[in-house]
Amino acid sequence: MPKQVNASIFDFHGRPSLGKALPLSLQHVLAMIAGVITPPIIVAGVIGASVEERLLLIQVAVLASGVSTLFQLYGFWKFGARLPAIFGVGFAYVPTLIAVGSQFGIAGILGAQLIGGISMLVVGYFIQYIRHLFPPVVAGTVVLVIGLSLYDIAIRYMAGSGNVQAPGFGEPINWFVALVTLTTVLIASQFGKGVVKLSAIIVGIVVGYLLSLLLGMVSFESVAEAGWVAVPQFMPFELEFHTSAIIAMVIICVINSVQTIGDLSATTVGGMNRELKTRELTGGLLGNGLTTALSAFFGALPTATFSQNVGIVAMTRVISRFVLALAGGFMLLAGFSPKFSALVTTIPYPVLGGATVIVFGMITMTGIKLLIKDELSARNMTIVGLSLALSLGIAQVPEAIAQLPTWIQSVIGGSPIVVAAITAFSLNLLLPRVTLADEERERELMARTDDSADCSPLQARESSLRSHRQEGSAGNASSS
Repeated sequence: MPKQVNASIFDFHGRPSLGKALPLSLQHVLAMIAGVITPPIIVAGVIGASVEERLLLIQVAVLASGVSTLFQLYGFWKFGARLPAIFGVGFAYVPTLIAVGSQFGIAGILGAQLIGGISMLVVGYFIQYIRHLFPPVVAGTVVLVIGLSLYDIAIRYMAGSGNVQAPGFGEPINWFVALVTLTTVLIASQFGKGVVKLSAIIVGIVVGYLLSLLLGMVSFESVAEAGWVAVPQFMPFELEFHTSAIIAMVIICVINSVQTIGDLSATTVGGMNRELKTRELTGGLLGNGLTTALSAFFGALPTATFSQNVGIVAMTRVISRFVLALAGGFMLLAGFSPKFSALVTTIPYPVLGGATVIVFGMITMTGIKLLIKDELSARNMTIVGLSLALSLGIAQVPEAIAQLPTWIQSVIGGSPIVVAAITAFSLNLLLPRVTLADEERERELMARTDDSADCSPLQARESSLRSHRQEGSAGNASSS
């Protein structure tokens, strides 16, 4: 008998039909596309890139995202997580890229990125020996802050743009489209059945996009101007190496490795209901380091896990590699066809915001789920609470670190994830490991001490003698 093909979308090795996999895959593409093209757009503006250089940076960013996703899904030798995760050019690096780019241009960014990618490879190699330094209390804190730090992005998108200074930001029409999209996602995810329920994100995006078309919010000008096919070139930009740029990039790349640990942990816990394996973690970090280093030779910015797609996996529990590989294939196609990429980017910001805000909420809940896997002792609550307070506090008041050296500002001022990771990691090493059982014993001892203090000296002495006699009797009974 022929071997039966596994078509389950809830199995990593499942291969569902194309009709079933396509909508599930497209929602991953639509959730990540804005995040992929935004960093190169920002960097292009900082370095004063020409129109041709701007389009090139966007194109290779999309291409690198497709390649890194497929590489992580299928892997090669020890490289690749082989988990249902999406990788691509990420937001986390943007503050450092801006700081480096404003001083040394795109050549300085790419040179520092090459060294940064190598540092990620080193972290990936040694992670098997230091993984115990990243227990659930550390990884869960990072995932929790990832989710919380994304809310402002979703709200800005819902209000009309990633930039609060953009024309029309916050207008009622933007909120109307965003809320219709969000309502559609909620209805599809909570009341829909089958593919509709699992594809709630793309159902919401389709409804929001059609509404945007009717309201005249969609422009196809960029599609008309884009070419059909473009092949990336090797080293379109020179690579320059500057010490300060390298230090800043190495730090953010190492910190991003902690975020990768958090995202991959959230993927396995939220989507596969199990802990992350050391082999998967090692492969993911090594793969991300390799793609980041090689991307520098093609003008693509550094890669990272995409937290919004982690949220989709956690929400839908769809972990089929085939589904996510289709998403990687679409990104690959868009990387070779600027016109295809331009078409995807016509989706208005309010539609993306309305569709992804619930996904960011799922990331937060996955972080909480990770945290409660470890006991909520006073020690662990201190680690989580202080990490949240410092990371989100500094993010809300960036002026508080304005007098610090520029390189420190570029490292910790741009993303609360960096502060949370450093704080949680450091406190986990420094604070004494006290369990709930230890705390309970300490409370009992203190209560006993207080009771003794309330007694007269004679009563305390008699109580002590009784205690010794009871312990002696118990010891004799044990010996017999």
